Amino acid sequence: MQRFDGLARALTPLGLTLLLLLFTLTPLRSPYFAPVVPSLALISIYYWTVFRPDLMPAGAVFLVGLLHDLLGGAPLGTGVLALLLVQAAVGGQRKFFATAGFPLLWIAFAVLAAVVEALIWLLACLLMGRLIDPSPAILQYAVTLAIFPCLFWLFGRAQQLLLRDSEPVR
Repeated sequence: MQRFDGLARALTPLGLTLLLLLFTLTPLRSPYFAPVVPSLALISIYYWTVFRPDLMPAGAVFLVGLLHDLLGGAPLGTGVLALLLVQAAVGGQRKFFATAGFPLLWIAFAVLAAVVEALIWLLACLLMGRLIDPSPAILQYAVTLAIFPCLFWLFGRAQQLLLRDSEPVR
């Protein structure tokens, strides 16, 4: 039973990320909602890479990106590449991020999210062979930044409640 508990705790970040991804990909009947759906999986991967990289390995990030591309209809590989680049960028500076305060983490996320949105937009333009209107990407970026504090707080609570007994990798 203790093994099952440990496994469930270890899968918490991936499970939450997949649930958030499915939530954002759920089709709604409003055509106006799609451009404002925040990149919740991006926020999740950023958070868990900073605070619990042992529970968000590259294989899990690849899986999330692949599911995003397959289920969301994005050009295959764009989500995978973007999420793995975020993980690599954050992972390379994790010691700095792990000790930074929330305002600095939010600013760093804003920069990374802007790069990711621009990269995804550029790759989509290249793969489709035409210039795509960037306004939906800009709107999605703004909504993602606006919801970041709420999700950051929720992930912090989840980490305190569910993962308090397990030690993070330093």
